[in-house]
Amino acid sequence: MAKIIFATGNEHKMTEIREILAGLNGEILSMKEAGISVDIEEDGATFEENAVKKAKAVAEAAEALVLADDSGLEIDYLNKEPGVYSARYMGENTSYEIKNQALLDRLSGVPKEERTARFVCAIAAVFPDGEVIVKRGTIEGYIGDKPAGKNGFGYDPIFYVEEYQCSTAELTMEQKNALSHRGNALRAIKGELEKRI
Repeated sequence: MAKIIFATGNEHKMTEIREILAGLNGEILSMKEAGISVDIEEDGATFEENAVKKAKAVAEAAEALVLADDSGLEIDYLNKEPGVYSARYMGENTSYEIKNQALLDRLSGVPKEERTARFVCAIAAVFPDGEVIVKRGTIEGYIGDKPAGKNGFGYDPIFYVEEYQCSTAELTMEQKNALSHRGNALRAIKGELEKRI
């Protein structure tokens, strides 16, 4: 059985990842579970660049297949902010309650049709032989008028999906995994991994 290390320490993310990658011929470990600690500066200009940089850094520390993602929120009205800076927007230690409220304040008075947004996720796979594959997933939506829901994390409470008329923090885990940017990117990369492991 292959060992697959996902370059994250985020437990919420690991739950999603294990659910979607279930059935792969491999044991999926977080960096922490694999005993790997590397400091990676995410200074790429795109989600793809950051994902590859993270995966390569962890691959150097472990002889295993490594997956890494970079994801974030793009709000069209705000010139696709916070974008690649989503995790670091307003400072890494700022709570998402404060970040979400700041974005809602910046969009105050902006009509719904101009509040279009998407979550983007790029996932890079670095194989032990050095081969790199990158896949991107997105989910389109809009920024609501107020936060809602307790199921999600990060920007989920302010990101609304037209199909369900609710925020992604109000979706069940099954609904979210079927629709989400990370779910779409993971399914795309899963197809590639199944051919190789």
